[in-house]
Order: sequence, then C-alpha cells, then structure tokens
Amino acid sequence: MAIIKPFKGIRPPKELVEKVESRPYDVLDSEEARAEAGDNEMSLYHIIKPEIDFPVGTSEYDPRVYEKAAENFQKFQDKGWLVQDTDEHYYIYAQTMNGKTQYGLVVCAHTDDYMAGRIKKHELTRRDKEEDRMKHVRVNNANVEPVFFAYPDNTVLNALIMRYAATEPEYDFVAPIDGFRHQFWVISDEKDMQTITDEFAKMPSIYIADGHHRSAAAALVGAEKQKQNPNHNGTEEYNFFMAVCFQASQLTILDYNRVVKDLNGLSSEEFLASLQVNFIVEDKGTEIYKPQQLHEFSLYLDGHWYSLKAKEGIYDNNDPIGVLDVDISSRLILDEILNIGDLRSSQRIDFVGGLRGLGELKRRVDSGEMRAALALYPVSMQQIMDIADSGKIMPPKATWFEPKLRSGLVIHKLS
Repeated sequence: MAIIKPFKGIRPPKELVEKVESRPYDVLDSEEARAEAGDNEMSLYHIIKPEIDFPVGTSEYDPRVYEKAAENFQKFQDKGWLVQDTDEHYYIYAQTMNGKTQYGLVVCAHTDDYMAGRIKKHELTRRDKEEDRMKHVRVNNANVEPVFFAYPDNTVLNALIMRYAATEPEYDFVAPIDGFRHQFWVISDEKDMQTITDEFAKMPSIYIADGHHRSAAAALVGAEKQKQNPNHNGTEEYNFFMAVCFQASQLTILDYNRVVKDLNGLSSEEFLASLQVNFIVEDKGTEIYKPQQLHEFSLYLDGHWYSLKAKEGIYDNNDPIGVLDVDISSRLILDEILNIGDLRSSQRIDFVGGLRGLGELKRRVDSGEMRAALALYPVSMQQIMDIADSGKIMPPKATWFEPKLRSGLVIHKLS
C-alpha cells in the first residue's frame, strides 16, 4: 500500500504566483536563471538557484550558496511572498501542452515507501547529485520543489479530480518561454481528502517518473532526521516528502535523441553498411523523417534522413530492458559500431530532448558540430512501469517528460 497524507502547503498569494513560480532547478544553468530572474526579487530562482545572488562564476555548490537559499526562503515568508496554509490539504495541479491536459494530485509521500521500494524507480542516481539536493533540503528544512510520480489509472480519483477541474482554480496562468498552461486547485473537503488517502492505500506501488535525485535526497534526509530524534514516533512531517502524482495514461513522454561527434573512423558508406547487419536501412531523402513505431530509428547523416528498422531476432520481447529502443540503439549502434560504451561519461555523444524537435538534430549536424544524429521512438509509461516492477534500471537518457513541473506553486516544510 502507498502511504500518503495532506500537508500545510507554503505557497504564494494568488496575485503573486506568476512573480514567484519558476522552471525547476535542473533544467537551466546559473546564467539562464540569472537572466530569467532579472530584477524580480520574488523569483523562486533566489531560493532554488541562489548562486544568482553572487558574482558571476560563483559555484552553485559553494557553502554560501546553500546558506543564501535558506536566508531567501525565510525572507520570502517574512515578506508574505510565500504563506503557509493554516490547514492540511491535498492539491490538484493541471498542465496543458498542445491542447492536452494532465491532472496531478499534490501529496506527501512516505520516506519508508521509498526505502522499501514501494515507490519504484527506473533510473540510477549519482551520489554527488543526491548530496547537492540533500544539502538544499537540510538547509531549508523543506521540499521546495516536488518530485514527479505516476500511478496506475484510477476511476475514483479521476472522477474526483474532474469534479474540481470544473470549478475555478486557485492559480491559472500561462508560463513564459514554453507557453504551457498551469492550473492549481486546493482540496479542503475532509471526505475528498480521505477518499484520496484511501485510494492510494489500495495501490501496491507508485512510480517515479521524473526527479530520482530529489526523491532519494528527500528520503535520505528523512532517515537522517529519524535517527537524530530520540523521541521519533513516525508521525513527524520529516517522514514525508512532496510529490505530484499523475495517472500514468495521461503522461506525455517525448523522444530523447542522440547526436555523435564522429563515426569511429568509418566513412559514411562503411557506417551505413555496418548498420545493415542488424537494421533494414532505407534512404528517406532530405526532408525530416520521424520514427513511426517502436524499433524504428531515424538517422541523419550527410544531409539525408534514413529509416533504420531493427531486424527480427536482435531483441527479446520478454526482456523489459532488451526490448527498449534505447537499449537496442545503445548496444548495436553506439557501442558495437561507434565504440561509445558509457553514455554517462563519453565526450563523443550528446543528448537532445524531444521538445526541441528533430530540426535541432539537423541543425547540430549541419553546423559541423556533430557528425550524425539518431532519433528514437519515445518510451511508453507502461514500459517504464514494467521495468520498475521488474527491479531493473533503464539505460541512461531514456525518458524526457513534458511539460516539466513548475516550481513555487507549493512547498512542503519538514516541521
């Protein structure tokens, strides 16, 4: 069973939400955050990217930067830019991209569920990134940004959410840059809150979609606080961390594509010939060509687009990892032909999220920066859940969720 609870959210007054809200900390660098914040002292970047308050070039990992985050978080509360709700609530957060809306429940998940594997992951985490987020949680004594969960479709919860969605939201705005719409409702009815708690209690698992490092950091800080408290009883707020949970079928996963700097000493003709061992290769001409189905890839090379269809027998439909296109391409193209074995560390490869489109792949190859590009068909949420259920880990750079959660709509304090 998945344990969740409502919480007393800390959030901006309705009239200030567009001043406070921001993109998440990990989708932009320090200078982009500095530019987006501009002269807006209410921007959440002053809490989640506080290096912008120091001279250009200051490391985001400087101890003073973490201290500044806590100082700014307190300042936002003192000035009334962030205000804590007096009662515990669940919240609904809706995102609309390209005419499609997905509705998430903002809840507090239990750290024990993460530690016990009932909150399931599909990616490896890096200790240095975990420690960075742990420092941020510790110094603020809060989950400033939510993690992004998925849960199996649930008709009871969907009906409840749709009932609220028919009412006027607390927040309703279109974000700058990407133009996606964001809406937010407060659930205060005791019966509705109990229904949400009860329905999650029936779920054997929930799944991390995005935010593996934030999940790990929140759970590890919670475990630290348990050990530090001689009177720990399990009901303390630090036993929980903030997540936005979406029905799996509503989520949009975009392609996560690859660009490579060289062909490992091969000519274009030799490279194409090598591909024909495991793929049916078809020249599609000069117009951008997008993969149409699983196990089909698009290659951009020398101004031409090619369809690469994986031949029967080169993957195992019963292997949740081996059947993934990201694994097929990593094994049979990047590793076997191009000798790019470690996607996490190789300097010969880069990754392009699907929101940028295949035109970005073409641009980077045509500019001479990259030699070739490989576009993949998107992973499905069902594949992610199957892998998480099997206890296996996806290859790196396999999933790209859009839209990203905006930060600053609600914050969870650990005390």
